[in-house]
Amino acid sequence: MSVHMLIAGFGGQGVLFAGKIIAYTGMIEEKQVSWLPSYGPEMRGGTANCSVCIDDKPIGCPIVLNPKTLMVMNRPSYDKFINEVQPGGTVVLDSTLIEADSTRDDITVCAIPATQMANDNGLHGLANIIMLGQTLKATGFCSMDVLKEAMKRCIPARKQHLLEPNLRALQMGYDY
Repeated sequence: MSVHMLIAGFGGQGVLFAGKIIAYTGMIEEKQVSWLPSYGPEMRGGTANCSVCIDDKPIGCPIVLNPKTLMVMNRPSYDKFINEVQPGGTVVLDSTLIEADSTRDDITVCAIPATQMANDNGLHGLANIIMLGQTLKATGFCSMDVLKEAMKRCIPARKQHLLEPNLRALQMGYDY
């Protein structure tokens, strides 16, 4: 299975971290992987997106221009990328921040109120991980066990106390 995914949102929403976790799933499965972040000069609040490719074959270009999967966390990113998704592709969006109004009938749209779910469950700042769980459910890009292992590897040792809340957020998104 090849993955050509674009994750997009505001800086500070964890877009690059979510992409890093997805890239690690490919490394765990010993596949070819590319992870290419793109962000504005602002540290927080500017736009950010991340291209992730996972394949059995060498990856010719790390930039995902026409994603099979779009995980989108804010309205400006939705407006920018919705028409770039391949026909037959999947869009997972945070319905807390985006009113889905796409007229496209050739894609699957999965709306999840990730920001609201994170806030309601004391998981502030983990909407990205809730979205990641829903993206796994919608696309099956890897197994849940591989995704959990990738998350364990991506959370630094000094932040291991955050592993359990991240795993809860992941499962919450998957179960939605």
